[in-house]
Amino acid sequence: MEQPHSPEAGTQAGEQLAAVTNGIVKLFRDYYGRGPTKAKSYVLDDRILVCVLEETMTKVERTLAECGHGHKVREVRLTFQEAMADEFKGVVTEAMGRPVLGYHSQLTLEPDIGFEFFVMG
Repeated sequence: MEQPHSPEAGTQAGEQLAAVTNGIVKLFRDYYGRGPTKAKSYVLDDRILVCVLEETMTKVERTLAECGHGHKVREVRLTFQEAMADEFKGVVTEAMGRPVLGYHSQLTLEPDIGFEFFVMG
């Protein structure tokens, strides 16, 4: 039988997710020069963490996407995410107190929404 969650556990989980969201937004601000306009993190089945970010593209990226070069934007983003994977995983590990076993990033161009996926140990 599942144990009821205490209000303290809910508060701690909320604080951890806020720390993940804030840390990822900070990485975007520091490395892209701007952060998303909206962001929120979610945990699924106590193992999968997803951070959803809205309006993450820079003006240059939006312009390229609008001119039919969205594949180039995705290619650069994927290359960047691979280079920065340890930083992104570190944000989650520090905030959640659990190792990250896997990480993947995805960007949709229309609408401009980014997804950061983490599998925690």
